[in-house]
Amino acid sequence: MLQNDRGRPKLGRSAYLALLIVGIAATAGTLLAPAGRHASAAGQSCGIPDKPALLDHPLPHVAQRIAEGGTLTIVALGSSSTWGTGASRPRYSYPSRLEVLLAARFPGLTVRVLNRGVGGEEAPDMAARIDTDVLPAHPDLVIWQVGTNGVLDGMDAARAGDIVRQGIDRIEAAGADVMIMNPQFAPAVLQHPHYRDMLHELRAVAHEKDVPLFPRFSLMRGWADDGFMPLNKMVGRDRLHMTDASYDCLARAVAASIVPNARPVVAADDRVS
Repeated sequence: MLQNDRGRPKLGRSAYLALLIVGIAATAGTLLAPAGRHASAAGQSCGIPDKPALLDHPLPHVAQRIAEGGTLTIVALGSSSTWGTGASRPRYSYPSRLEVLLAARFPGLTVRVLNRGVGGEEAPDMAARIDTDVLPAHPDLVIWQVGTNGVLDGMDAARAGDIVRQGIDRIEAAGADVMIMNPQFAPAVLQHPHYRDMLHELRAVAHEKDVPLFPRFSLMRGWADDGFMPLNKMVGRDRLHMTDASYDCLARAVAASIVPNARPVVAADDRVS
């Protein structure tokens, strides 16, 4: 039986793309380097392309926190693929790996990535926890992984989208950046004929609400299609949940996307070789 996964400033497009290139060059070496013996194989085979799953929006609250120092707080809101189901240890979940990577990139900051994943939840369940599990942490960024359980349970994509829209408003009103992460590329998702509706709806929500969408689905599909990570290494035996290797690569791709978007100006002497 399958287990359920249950008014910001903007830059001109050309200027922003140029800054993204600078940011990627400045961070790729650090963020793609292996982090420990267990993760070394994953770090070497992530196959993050020249233009990784880049966000197309700046993250002003994260940028301000980095500039001012102190504690950078990220809340990872989601279901079991945020919690880390399929990982061999909690420290190999993507939020745990993301915390390690960002702490190494910004040694002058205290970095907290709070894992607020609950297995089996859909968009309404997650939205109901925003006031209790998200906002009290005063996050600079909320990464909202959503949509997988909606696909598995046949939830109407438009309804899910409306709930996510309302949740984004509440999070932004509290003074945090928001990033939406869409479903994983996995056989258990692909067997549902309406998974494309959810992908399209989440993209539309991100565009409408002017927030970045982290395209986990297309990133993972690219790993499989390009041979960077075979599907049987990327997804566990339940045909749904990610593995230590794919969680690690996901965290590296998220970090490689966050850093240039949170650092719109990278000084020449602050680049990582």
